[in-house]
Amino acid sequence: MTEFSKVPDPTRRLYQLIADKVRTLIQQGDYKEGSRLPPERDLAQQLGVSRPSLREALIALEIEGSVEIRMGSGVYVCSRALRRSAAPSPMGESPAELMQARAALEGAVIVLACVNATPQGLARIAESVEAMRADIVAGRDVLEHDREFHVRIAEMSGNSVLLSLVGTLFDERRSPLASHMRNRLEGQPTWSAALAEHELILRCLQSRDPLAAESAIRSHIRAAADRWVTP
Repeated sequence: MTEFSKVPDPTRRLYQLIADKVRTLIQQGDYKEGSRLPPERDLAQQLGVSRPSLREALIALEIEGSVEIRMGSGVYVCSRALRRSAAPSPMGESPAELMQARAALEGAVIVLACVNATPQGLARIAESVEAMRADIVAGRDVLEHDREFHVRIAEMSGNSVLLSLVGTLFDERRSPLASHMRNRLEGQPTWSAALAEHELILRCLQSRDPLAAESAIRSHIRAAADRWVTP
């Protein structure tokens, strides 16, 4: 797949370029107002892009009001798509690329955390796990304690630069694109799975096993991406 390999403007994200193409197809009459776009698999093949990248583009188009995504039915063209001429403003990093970056970074961070583990640091991470559990039971938003878990692991690495990077990457989940996807897809089953993965990561840290901890956190982030980005 080409994934629009020749990008004329390096400041524009891939999902923006794909959204531009879909909008052009709508405006030139390929898809009429109120009509349904082709199934995701077919449209991705037509455009020569991956389905996760197409899904991000469609979410961006929904945020701007050009299409409506109806769960279980399809993606439908809105009248605003026919009137819009300007390209949308950036809505954040690609969630798929974000999760790839997090897996690479946090896999390295947790190895340092194992080396520098302290009873106090481990206790703080365990507190985050329990707070997350309480949020799930109470039906509250779990994201803050999810963030806290990952940041506290980075704190235990003893590297302030890595700590800053972990927090910055995690906070991209609050961007318009990522938030829209999160609100659609996250729920109690999703968070219960994440909690079990956090518990495994904590056990690896408590055992001071850097290889197991690295494997566990990479697997967790890949699983989170599967639940959130590529359902």
